[in-house]
Amino acid sequence: MNWQRKGKIFDPTSDSFFVDLVGYAQSPQVLHLSDGHRVYFSTRVDDGSRKFKSVVGFVDFDLDFSSIQGRGCHDVIPLGELGGFDEHGIFPFSPTVAKDQVLAYTCGWSRRVSVSVETSTGLAMSNDGGRTFKKLGLGPIFSSALNEPFLVGDSFVRFYEDIFHMWYIYGTKWIDNQQTGSPERVYKIGYARSSNGVEWQRVRQGIISDKIGDEECQALPSVAYWKGQYHMVFCYRHPFDFRTNPEKGYRLGYAVSSNLRDWQRDDSALDSMLPTRKDDWDADMMCYPHFFAHANKLYLLYNGNQFGKFGFGLATAE
Repeated sequence: MNWQRKGKIFDPTSDSFFVDLVGYAQSPQVLHLSDGHRVYFSTRVDDGSRKFKSVVGFVDFDLDFSSIQGRGCHDVIPLGELGGFDEHGIFPFSPTVAKDQVLAYTCGWSRRVSVSVETSTGLAMSNDGGRTFKKLGLGPIFSSALNEPFLVGDSFVRFYEDIFHMWYIYGTKWIDNQQTGSPERVYKIGYARSSNGVEWQRVRQGIISDKIGDEECQALPSVAYWKGQYHMVFCYRHPFDFRTNPEKGYRLGYAVSSNLRDWQRDDSALDSMLPTRKDDWDADMMCYPHFFAHANKLYLLYNGNQFGKFGFGLATAE
């Protein structure tokens, strides 16, 4: 794939509409509108506890992503109630259209004591074209299970041939970090399917091979159909020292499939995406991708340095 890097197209720290936030526009994901594209993302608010909560916002772009036409935040979808699976954040927020209904699969975050977080997948629906969403219920639709005991989330859903297909992450273990004293998580990508988008059957675990060892952490799978095949872009990193060491931080990975469940990894397909200068906004980290096909062109939205603190960028391929 010959990607053309368009650079960073949105920075929440320089947009006055988002002045009450603390930066971040993580995991940009698209809902196509009649006259443009709505890009949802997770940003952060200070809840006064020396920690932050992730809330969902969006920016509306024109058809060629050259200008912003509208914005929204805070009222897109509420966080969970006390003790809820999404009490402390929603990240990512993944929209899709199926059977003429605008749906969103959410990754709810809740804080833990022995480890930092637990995640599960929720479902919400919109009756105003994707401006706001109402949750199907207070609990998750897809969560930990016997062989996936924690950290189920990042669910990306598409409707192909009358079936809902989900690619998601699941935790394999928590491991002690001797340097920081805080456990770090390891997670892989799995695949599930459903007839109604609510009740899911797990089909296969570990569908993407490891590149940097069995403790490679894989996240944010996104899938698009293009020229007779299914293509996936995701991100991956080392389990330790990934926050400050660019050699251990997130990078983008790629895989291709003909049947949605068996995937052949080939990260070299994204070589033309790699930054060319050390001071590029994404030189230290490339993460949280959203890959899609639209109007006979391929698009890739993604975050750069510091996990998307300063926004997201765009690349295209004919």
